[in-house]
Amino acid sequence: MNRLLMIAASVFLVTAQTLAQAPPKRFGIGSPATPEQTAALDIDVRPDGAGLPPGGGSAAEGAGIYAQKCAACHGANGEGGTADALVGAEPKGTLPFGPDYERWRNGRPDVPFTIGNYWPYATTIFDYVRRAMPASAPGTLSADETYALTAWLLARNGIVADAAVLNAATLPQVRMPARARFVRDDRKGGSEVR
Repeated sequence: MNRLLMIAASVFLVTAQTLAQAPPKRFGIGSPATPEQTAALDIDVRPDGAGLPPGGGSAAEGAGIYAQKCAACHGANGEGGTADALVGAEPKGTLPFGPDYERWRNGRPDVPFTIGNYWPYATTIFDYVRRAMPASAPGTLSADETYALTAWLLARNGIVADAAVLNAATLPQVRMPARARFVRDDRKGGSEVR
C-alpha cells in the first residue's frame, strides 16, 4: 500500500509540475505577419461607409457579373437555388419574423430572409460580397465588380433605381428598409451588460 501511495504521489507531482510550466513564447512554426499581409486582410467596411475602396459600379454592369458569377447558386434573378435567396422585399414594413410578421403572414408560407427585407446596411452587402463571394473563389472580385453587384442586388430588391451608380460616397447613403427594425448597440464598453 505504501508503494502505491508513493507512485500516486509521484505521478501527481510530475503532472502538477508539467501543468505549472508556461507554454513557449513561440512554437517554431510560422512567422509574424508583415504590414503588407495585414493590410491585405484589413478590408472591413463599417455601416457608415468607412473602409469603402475607390471605384464604382451600376446595376447594369452588375447584371452580367451576377449572371456569370452568382446565378448558378443564387438563381437567375436572385430567387435562390442551392444558395439562399437574395431578392425579395416582402414583407414590407416589418422583418420576416416576430408578431408583426405573423399578423402579415396570416397563414401564407414563410418568406426567406433577403437583402430587401432583412439587411440593415447596404455597406454590409458590399463587405460580405467582397470577402466571401463567389463561394468558389472568395475575395477575387474587384472593387468595381463588388459595387456593381451590390447595385444590381439593391435594384432587384427595389431599394435603388436601376440607373443608380454606387461608390464610396453613394453607397452609405442608401437607406435599407429594415434598418429601423434593428436596435443600435450603444454600449461604450466596461462592466455594464444588457
